[in-house]
Amino acid sequence: MTYDAIRASDEAVARLRARHPDLIDLTTGRVLRLLESLGRPQDKLPPVIHVAGTNGKGSVCAYLRAMTEAAGLKAHVLTSPHLVRFAERIRVAGELISDEALIALMERVETANAGEPISFFELTTAMAFLAFAETPADVAIVEVGLGGRYDATNVFDHPAVTVIAPVDYDHMDMLGPDLKRIAWEKAGIMRPGVPCVSARQWDEALEAIEDEAEAAGAPLMLMGRDFDAWAERGRLVVQLPDELLDLPLPSLYGEHQIANAGLAVAAARALKAPTMDPNGIASAQWPARFQRLTVGPLFEAAQKRGARLYLDGGHNPHAGRALADACEALIERDPRPLVLIVAMLNRKDPAGFLAPFKGLPDCVYATTFEAENAMDAMTIAAAARMAGLQAEETDHVTDAMERALARPGEAPHILICGGLYFAGEVLAMSPETWPV
Repeated sequence: MTYDAIRASDEAVARLRARHPDLIDLTTGRVLRLLESLGRPQDKLPPVIHVAGTNGKGSVCAYLRAMTEAAGLKAHVLTSPHLVRFAERIRVAGELISDEALIALMERVETANAGEPISFFELTTAMAFLAFAETPADVAIVEVGLGGRYDATNVFDHPAVTVIAPVDYDHMDMLGPDLKRIAWEKAGIMRPGVPCVSARQWDEALEAIEDEAEAAGAPLMLMGRDFDAWAERGRLVVQLPDELLDLPLPSLYGEHQIANAGLAVAAARALKAPTMDPNGIASAQWPARFQRLTVGPLFEAAQKRGARLYLDGGHNPHAGRALADACEALIERDPRPLVLIVAMLNRKDPAGFLAPFKGLPDCVYATTFEAENAMDAMTIAAAARMAGLQAEETDHVTDAMERALARPGEAPHILICGGLYFAGEVLAMSPETWPV
């Protein structure tokens, strides 16, 4: 799928990507060389909150941005991947980067790179930091792309705060075969004297994070030990070392979002300045995270049947567990059948993702989407059956929707899930659902 009709800059992005494929280089040498030639823009940013983790780091960034804006402040934000439009990755002082600014930045970083080997993500990171350095804002929120230690974003000598969201199995081919190694990679964003705020972690991951915190001389605040967050009587309670906050529930759905919001609040409180408004968690927006679809062609089809439609980009076993828990709570509140529509990239683990759903959905509709490395529907359906789920193969998400809506009985909850690239294709189907 191409998005040339969506933004004028997307054609230029496509050319840039074609010239610079994603050749992973497990050092930061290339991006540091490029940033040096650009005048080290990473040193000219407002206070930086650097966020790593396997799952939840994007949601944490969304809460941090919302708390910043609730305080009347402006945030630069770098996230990845984008869902529909490349500009979603770079938010400059609260606004998605413009076509004109993006195209000008591409030309500048290409010129500065002078034909040296570089990846598309490294170029994107340099463009973002250059834009951030040249526009005033109060804080910069930077999401790690992959891992942490050798990620292109890991170029800050002294960020204000580092954050480690839950660490779990994903990208094992690049990050390592076990949780300890993966956590070691994530913990590489820590810096001497810079507070690191961590989510609850598996014991194996926590051991690596604690070891790295001690080696780096980074003060570690751990959820469940030094602070905590929980839902109580329709509110979010955040217990910090020196205060107890009574806040509205986060805007994003699911028990896992209680923890993500609490982690973001703790990170905001660890920031010496500026002061964010923690009540902003109630207004955070982050598409494809158990997002209730209320516009667009798929919603219209669901509405005719009385079904409720949700979209989530989760794609690994940890995300599967969080999603299954969220679905169980949803069904308890609104009893009706659940069906899943699932598509994934072929490097993912469909059996691990689907295993937590055993006993929940009436059916899994396995499908595929327009990506060279998309998994075929047959493989997903086989994994679902291995997990003890009824499964059918379909050609496209619209075909899967038709079958889900044609099922006899009460109108179902329909959850479209399996990956952010698949979620992006769903959102791209209508301008009404493009992230803004």
